[in-house]
Amino acid sequence: MPFLKTREGNDLYYKDWGTGQPVVFCHGWPLNSDSWESQMLHFANNGFRAIAHDRRGHGRSSQPWDGNDMDHYADDLAELMEHLALTNAILFGFSTGGGEVARYIARHGTARVAKAGLICSVTPLMLKTDTNPEGSPIEVFDDMRAASMANRSQLYLDVASGPFFGFNRPGTEPSQGLINSFWSQGVMGGHKNTYDSIKAFSETDFRADLRKFRMPTLIIHGDDDQIVPIQASAIASKWLIPHAELIIYEGAPHGLTDTHKSRVNADMLRFAKS
Repeated sequence: MPFLKTREGNDLYYKDWGTGQPVVFCHGWPLNSDSWESQMLHFANNGFRAIAHDRRGHGRSSQPWDGNDMDHYADDLAELMEHLALTNAILFGFSTGGGEVARYIARHGTARVAKAGLICSVTPLMLKTDTNPEGSPIEVFDDMRAASMANRSQLYLDVASGPFFGFNRPGTEPSQGLINSFWSQGVMGGHKNTYDSIKAFSETDFRADLRKFRMPTLIIHGDDDQIVPIQASAIASKWLIPHAELIIYEGAPHGLTDTHKSRVNADMLRFAKS
């Protein structure tokens, strides 16, 4: 199992599959790199080098008490990119990972980056504010924090069996396998780390970060995303990155990398090859 020892002394677990142009996958909350396995396998089978890490505090990586914020997430990603000597890389970020990609580009530039993809991303800002009226009220995230403190294991089951994959919608058939996978990845993460990350993904303002996107950019989002509503995320991101390609999946939930993985894989691969 490959680990990178960061300058802060944390162990960062990562996967490195295949050969070719590097494609780096940044995962969502409270998951880890396993959540990208379908896309990584698809890319590695199609001539790319697929790389994904467990964000600090998640999965098999260290669980530092401090630094559970977007700046540290981006800096860890920069260390991994440097450690692997990646150039001409394609960065894909899902949900919280989209914020990680945006903050990386803002803090570390694009010398190593060829393209970027924001998949169901939390960018540009999830929280409702005077300048972001389409965002979600702070009470939504306060409730998540309270549920995490009360019984985070149950919180992850509730999220996975309900809004994340859209299994709470009429006519859907829940997949116990997907629910189990989400839960197992979530409980692998540190309690403090995943708790702090709620603030990181909901309150970090990425509007200035997205204005620095000059590379080809792909945005994919479901219009029935109950976790990261599309109007305040993908639609707003497209406005800030006018040259980006926006693909909206009708009726798709937040976890569309699993529920719609064949289409997602095809769209992401086409973008990478274009």
